[in-house]
Amino acid sequence: MTQRVFSVSAEWDEKAKVYYSLSDIVGLHIEAATLDEFEDLLMDVAPGLIVTNHMSAAALASGKPEDYIPAIVWRRPQHRAA
Repeated sequence: MTQRVFSVSAEWDEKAKVYYSLSDIVGLHIEAATLDEFEDLLMDVAPGLIVTNHMSAAALASGKPEDYIPAIVWRRPQHRAA
């Protein structure tokens, strides 16, 4: 795994009345009515998607865990939807 830092942000869709994710984590697609729900879903699914879609079995088998544990940068919006 060459990428060790992944970014996630939540954008508000006024028409659908949900927050949706923008991310460089392959396969991460979140929609949630609240930021708290969004964050819960993010923390539940993002680590597994990183392991599944961004790490090879060989990379996981070699090296120390601290060499491949990624960071997820979550940019929580400062404003809340109306």
